[in-house]
Amino acid sequence: MLTKWCRAFPGLPEQVAEARHFVAALLRERDCVDEGALVVGELAANAVRHSLSGKAGGWFLVVVGFGADFVRIEVIDQGGDSAPAMRDATDLEEGGRGLMLVAACAKDWGAKALPQGSSVWADLVLEGA
Repeated sequence: MLTKWCRAFPGLPEQVAEARHFVAALLRERDCVDEGALVVGELAANAVRHSLSGKAGGWFLVVVGFGADFVRIEVIDQGGDSAPAMRDATDLEEGGRGLMLVAACAKDWGAKALPQGSSVWADLVLEGA
């Protein structure tokens, strides 16, 4: 069973940093603070950039769940034109590597469609658990 914390953020680019601070504060006693901040930063940036969450009045939700040996970080957005998916970015592109970074940090990750949005999550392993 997960113990969960969540917080809603306005869908503004500057709120991505606030989401990182929120997750870092929750993970400060854990050994995955840096990975957690990176994961939520990438997922929140994608929510603001690629979904309706980034439109006027938009929002995204960050959920942090603690299991016995892992932490799940989830970002729920208001949906968009396409489902979240990892893609191959060329060396010349400035972006497009966010989900690749998430996959590299996480034990597992995934995305699911919701009735009025989407959810992208990543599980981080807790060392020594």
